[in-house]
Amino acid sequence: MTKTSTRFFDDWPITAVWIDTDQQWYFSTLDIIAAVNRQKDDTINRVTWEKLHQNLNAQDSNKHINIRQATLTDRNGRKYTSPILNYELTLELLKLMPGAHVNRFLEWFIYSDRSLDGQSKNKAYTLFDSRELNQIEVGTTHGLQQIHAYLFAGLYDFAGQIRTVNIAKGNFKFANAQFLPTILSQIDAMPENSFDDIIDKYVEMNVAHPFREGNGRAGRIWLDLMLKKNLKQCVDWSLVDKYAYLDAMKLSVTDSVTLKKLLKPALTNQIDNREFFMKGIDYSYYYEEA
Repeated sequence: MTKTSTRFFDDWPITAVWIDTDQQWYFSTLDIIAAVNRQKDDTINRVTWEKLHQNLNAQDSNKHINIRQATLTDRNGRKYTSPILNYELTLELLKLMPGAHVNRFLEWFIYSDRSLDGQSKNKAYTLFDSRELNQIEVGTTHGLQQIHAYLFAGLYDFAGQIRTVNIAKGNFKFANAQFLPTILSQIDAMPENSFDDIIDKYVEMNVAHPFREGNGRAGRIWLDLMLKKNLKQCVDWSLVDKYAYLDAMKLSVTDSVTLKKLLKPALTNQIDNREFFMKGIDYSYYYEEA
């Protein structure tokens, strides 16, 4: 089975394609060239690739064997064809590229999958294919703990555990740890009968922030499971702008209307579509990048 993944370098999407026969990821050369050169013109990026391709072949005439083509989809839903390279060839491509952002991209590329978020993201991918997804309690604190434990087991020693310390983000203090058990019980009892009900419940859980880290990534899966069970829908997160979402979440502490207006048009009935789930994970982790 082939799957795609989107990673983000300074808000520039890099599409990766998993090739089952090779058991490895391949990366879009056009996306890499666009990100490194800050170039949105596809024609210019293709010319750049042709020059780089010639340089790769000049080093080793056998390298063209590993250069595949893939039909990909951009953020606007448009299809495009791009050469894709495996990890080793991508590193060699980057060594041939000039530009102010090459070294930072190279560092990001080498360590992104090995980082804590990279490892957690890979766990999130496997959740769809695991039996555990169907065993998660929907709309409960315990269910959220199950998700958090799956994503962060072996990465955080507090994976799946309700925090016992107070935390804050900027000037906003999340629910006092002393009162969390009572607050979480109240959230568990909140209804899930409509879209508005579910978003209100999601907002309250976000304000509670039951874990020391990883609340957003676990919380968005928790939200989608509620929408899936009760409304037979979920959010197509690729349609939700990162900065609009973050702003709406800040406002939701006192008013969830902006968040509801943002998420409702992004609802989809593709609830059992593996690619939609994977895409949702990609964007969910992207929201957490500084």
